Amino acid sequence: MADHIPLYPVRSAAAAAAANRKRAAYYNAAGLGPGADRHSRYQLEDESAHLDEMPLMMSEEGFENDESDYHTLPRARITRRRRGIEWLVCGGWKFLCTSCCDWLIHVCQRKKELKARTVWLGCPEKCEEKHPRNAIKNQKYNVFTFIPGVLYEQFKFFLNLYFLVVSCSQFVPALKIGYLYTYWAPLGFVLAVTIMREAIDEFRRFRRDKEMNSQLYSKLTVRGKVQVKSSDIQVGDLIIVEKNQRIPSDMVFLRTSEKAGSCFIRTDQLDGETDWKLKVAVSCTQRLPALGDLFSINAYVYAQKPQLDIHSFEGTFTREDSDPPVHESLSIENTLWASTVVASGTVIGVVIYTGKETRSVMNTSNPKNKVGLLDLELNQLTKALFLALIALSAVMVALQGFVGPWYRNLFRFLLLFSYIIPISLRVNLDMGKAAYGWMIMRDEHIPGTVVRTSTIPEELGRLVYLMTDKTGTLTQNEMVFKRLHLGTVSYGTDTMDEIQNHVITSYSQTQSQASGNNASSTPPRKAQSSAPKVRRSVSSRIHEAVKAIALCHNVTPVYESRAAGAGETEYAEVDQDFSDENRTYQASSPDEVALVQWTESVGLTLVSRDLTSMQLKTPSGQILTYHVLQVFPFTSENKRMGIVVRDESTAEITFYMKGADVAMSTIVQYNDWLEEECGNMAREGLRTLVVAKKSLTEEQYQDFESRYSQAKLSLHDRALKVAAVVESLEREMELLCLTGVEDQLQADVRPTLEMLRNAGIKIWMLTGDKLETATCIAKSSHLVSRTQDIHVFRPVTNRGEAHLELNAFRRKHDCALVIAGDSLEVCLKYYEHEFVELACQCPAVVCCRCSPTQKAHIVKLLQQHTGRRTCAVGDGGNDVSMIQAADCGIGIEGKEGKQASLAADFSITQFKHIGRLLMVHGRNSYKRSAALGQFVMHRGLIISTMQAVFSSVFYFASVPLYQGFLMVGYATIYTMFPVFSLVLDQDVKPETALLYPELYKDLTKGRSLSFKTFLIWVLISIYQALILTELLMVALTIRTWHWLMVVAEFLSLGCYLASLAFLNEYFGIGRVSFGAFLDVAFITTVTFLWKVSAITVVSCLPLYILKYLKRKLSPPSYSKLTS
Repeated sequence: MADHIPLYPVRSAAAAAAANRKRAAYYNAAGLGPGADRHSRYQLEDESAHLDEMPLMMSEEGFENDESDYHTLPRARITRRRRGIEWLVCGGWKFLCTSCCDWLIHVCQRKKELKARTVWLGCPEKCEEKHPRNAIKNQKYNVFTFIPGVLYEQFKFFLNLYFLVVSCSQFVPALKIGYLYTYWAPLGFVLAVTIMREAIDEFRRFRRDKEMNSQLYSKLTVRGKVQVKSSDIQVGDLIIVEKNQRIPSDMVFLRTSEKAGSCFIRTDQLDGETDWKLKVAVSCTQRLPALGDLFSINAYVYAQKPQLDIHSFEGTFTREDSDPPVHESLSIENTLWASTVVASGTVIGVVIYTGKETRSVMNTSNPKNKVGLLDLELNQLTKALFLALIALSAVMVALQGFVGPWYRNLFRFLLLFSYIIPISLRVNLDMGKAAYGWMIMRDEHIPGTVVRTSTIPEELGRLVYLMTDKTGTLTQNEMVFKRLHLGTVSYGTDTMDEIQNHVITSYSQTQSQASGNNASSTPPRKAQSSAPKVRRSVSSRIHEAVKAIALCHNVTPVYESRAAGAGETEYAEVDQDFSDENRTYQASSPDEVALVQWTESVGLTLVSRDLTSMQLKTPSGQILTYHVLQVFPFTSENKRMGIVVRDESTAEITFYMKGADVAMSTIVQYNDWLEEECGNMAREGLRTLVVAKKSLTEEQYQDFESRYSQAKLSLHDRALKVAAVVESLEREMELLCLTGVEDQLQADVRPTLEMLRNAGIKIWMLTGDKLETATCIAKSSHLVSRTQDIHVFRPVTNRGEAHLELNAFRRKHDCALVIAGDSLEVCLKYYEHEFVELACQCPAVVCCRCSPTQKAHIVKLLQQHTGRRTCAVGDGGNDVSMIQAADCGIGIEGKEGKQASLAADFSITQFKHIGRLLMVHGRNSYKRSAALGQFVMHRGLIISTMQAVFSSVFYFASVPLYQGFLMVGYATIYTMFPVFSLVLDQDVKPETALLYPELYKDLTKGRSLSFKTFLIWVLISIYQALILTELLMVALTIRTWHWLMVVAEFLSLGCYLASLAFLNEYFGIGRVSFGAFLDVAFITTVTFLWKVSAITVVSCLPLYILKYLKRKLSPPSYSKLTS
C-alpha cells in the first residue's frame, strides 16, 4: 500500500504514451539520431528517478508536481557523447585501464558458486561437493603472498618507489655517482625492518588463530565419542557441544539433554542481542531412545545455500527408513550458528556449513591494510619535494647552457639532489611507531593494552567519529533490580529490606489464616475479591506485586548435578533438590532473570517450573503450587507478556501481565502517576516494566479458553483472531506496580563518554539490540545528555515514507537520532547523501537492530561522506567487520571471547582506557611523528642546498660534495640519535591532556603537519647548513627535555669527532682535496673554531629569537594550562 504514495505525477497510460512520443521527437530534433537504444532508454526510464530531482525539504503537497517540469528533467542529463580519440584522451584511457584491472581481479578471485546441499547424518564422505575447512583465519597473507604483498604495500608509496628507481639507476655506469651501498643500504634496511615487523604481526595472528582452531570438541561416530579439533570438523559430522562451550560451525539442532527438547543459546557474539534464544531440537531425533540411535536411522538434512541473513533459515529433515518417510520442515529455531554459546544443557547437532560459509564469517569483512593519515600527508609532501627536485635539476642544467649530453647531466643532478627526499624518513617513522606502541603497552594506567597493528598509532590523535557497540562494550550485560513503584510509595535499593519485612509478615498472616480455617479456601477468596473496592494496606499491595513478579515470566530454575554424570541423567534429583546455592535461572532475557532473582532476595523464591506448573517457596519454607493455564509470550510487536495461573490451594484463577508502558497504559485502569513515573525512571536509564493483574472466575476462564482454542484452529487470519481473543481479556486490569531494572554500565563509562564529547569526538552507538534497550542505555550512559531530545525515526519501508520521515527529522534541532537497521537500509538506498549529512549534524546517533555488515557499511559511509577519521570499538564477533572497516579499530576483551580483540588494531581490557589512549598516547604519537617527519625532511634539504651551492661554485658540475660513507653517516649515525629522541618529546603533560580534553580538537585540524609548516621548514633548511646546526635544531624543536635527549645530543657529537679521527680519508684529512690541504693542525686552530662557531650562531640564533617571540606573541592553546 505504501508503494502507491504519489511521489511523482500520476498519469494515465494515454498521457504517458503521448509524453513518450513528445520525448522521442525532442531527442531526434536535438540531433541525437534515431538510435533505437537511446529512444528505448528514455522510454523505459524508471519514473521514480523524478524523486532525485526533487528537493528533500518538501511538504506532502509538494509531491503533486507540475507535469510540464517532468518533461524538462532529462534534458539536463543529455550531453553530447564524445567519440574516438577525443574520448580516449578525455578520460577514456582511465576507464579502459580500470575495466581491465577489474576483469583481471574478477578472474583471479572468482569465487565458487554457493549451492544448496543435502547432508547425511554422520556421513561426511557422502557429501557431493568439497566444502571449506572449518578454520578461523585472521591472517592477511599466506606463505606465497607474504613477500609480494609486503613489497606491494611498501612500493605503492611514492617515497619508496622513488628510492627504488634511484637505487636501480646506480647499476647504469653513466649515471653512477657514488658507491652502491649509499643507496641500497638504507633501502634494504627499510625493507628489512618492514618485512620483520609484518612477519612478527602475521606470526602473532597465526598463533592466535591456531589457538582458536585447536579447541577440542566431541564428535559422535559409530564407534562412540572421539575428540576432534575445531578446524577438522566437516559437513555431516555429529558434534556434541557442552554448556558454556562455543559452537564451532553452523549446525542443525538434533538432540539435547534437556527434558523439554529445547535449549537456550547466547548470541551476543553474533548479533549483539542480550536476550538468550530458545532453540528447538528436531522432534524426530529428539524422540530416539539413545544417542547411538542417530546412526541406526537413515536420515538427511536438506539446507539452503549459505547466505548472510542470520535471522532466517529454510531446510527440511527427512528420515527415509520409516514407513512412510518422515519429513520435518526446519526453520531458524532448529539451527545453532557458529560463534554462539550454549547456555543450557548439552546439545548434539549435524554440521551443515563450515569455515567461510558459516553465517558469522560471511558477516565479517576481509582485513584491510590500514594506512595512517599522517603517512598519506607525508606522501603528498614527498611528491611536492620531487617536483622541487626536478625544478632544481632543470635550473642547474639550464645554467650549464644545455651543453653536451644535457639529459644525462639532468639525470645526474636528479641523483645528486635525491637527498631532498630522505630514505631515512621511513626508517625513523617506523622505528618511532614501534616506540609509541611499546610506550602504550608499558603504560601502567591502562594495563593489558596490546598494540596489534604497529603502523597507525598516530591515528589515535586524529579521530572525529567513534562507533561503539553497546552490549559488553558500554554495558556489562548484567541486570540489577533498582526500583519498585506502587503509585503512592517508591522503593529503591536502600529500602528493599522493608519490602522483605512486608512479604514475611503477609505470608505469615496468610499461613496462620489458612491453618485457622482448617485449610478452607473460601474466606480468603471472599476477602480477596472485595479487596480492590477498599483502599488496601501497603503490605498487601507489596505482597500482590511481588507475587505477580514471581509468577509472570518465562524463567526456568535449573539445578546443576554435583555428580559428574552423563548429560542425559542430570535430571534425576531436580524435583527434590531445592538448595539455593545449586540453583541457576534460565530465560530468554536477562531482565526476566533479574526480576526473579529480586523476588528471591525479598523472600519469594521460584523453585521449579515445567510446561504446566510452577512452584514458589515462601520465606517460611512453605511451597505454593500454581498451575499454568495459558502463556502469551512477549513479541516485539505487542511489547508485553501474559500468563494465566490457578492457585492450587485456593483454586483461584488470575491473569497476570507485564509489559512496556506504551503497551500497558491503555490496558490498566485509569491512574494519574504511571506516565510521569515511567518518564522519571527512563531519565535515570532504567528499563521499566508495568505489572498488572485481573482475577477471573471459572466461567470467565472457560468462556475465554473455548474462544481461544477456536481462534487457534482457524485457517484464515489466525494471528489476528488469536490477538483479538487475548485482547478481550486485556481490559480494565488492576495496576499493581512499576519496576525499574538497570543494565549495569562498564566502569567509568559516563566520564569517558563526556571526555570524548568534550574532545570534539562524535559518538555513534551501533547495536544489534532492541530499540527500547538501546535508547535506555543511551540515556543512562549519558551518550544523550538530559537536556537533549531524542528523535526516534519511525519505521519506513519505501522511498515515499523515507522522504517524509527525513523531512520531519530535518525540522528538529540539536536532538539525538535513534534509528532501526531496516529503516536505515531504506534511507541509505534512496537518500544516502542527505541522510548522512543530517545524521552528522546530530550530537549523538543510535542505530539499533544492526547486522554486522550494516555496522561496517555505516563506518565506510562516514569515511566517504565526511573524509574524517573513524574509530570503531567493540567486544564481540559481531563487531569484527566494523573494527576492520574503521581507520582505527579498538577491541575490548569480552567475557564471551576474544574475536574482536584479536581482529582489532588496539586491544584494551576496559572501555574507560579509551580516554587515555586517545587524549595522551594519540596526542603524543601524532605530534611526535609530525615533528620527526618534518625534521628528517629538513635534514635532507640541508644536504641538497649545500650540494646546489657547491655545484654552482664549481661551474655547475654534477659532482657529489660528500662521498660514500659520509652521506650514509650524516643521515644515520651523526644525526639519528638526537632526531629520533623527538619520540620522547611532549608538549603537554598527560594529566593536563586528560583534564582538558578540548585540546584534542586542535589535533583533528591537522595543523602539526601541513604545507604551511612544511614551507617554514624548507626556508629554515635553505638558511642553514652544518652538522652542529642540526644538533642545535633538535634542541630548538624540543618542548620538554628528557635525560635521554641530552645523552643523544652528546652521543652524536662524540660519534662525529671519533669519525674525524678514524675515517680521515673521507674528510680529506692528510691529502689534497679540491685544492686545499686539510690537516689536523688547521682543524684545531682558533681561526677554524671561531669560524665554525660564528656560522653556527648565525644559523641558529635568529631561529631561537623567532621561536621566543612566537611563544610570547602567539602562544599555543595549552600554554596557559601548563604555566
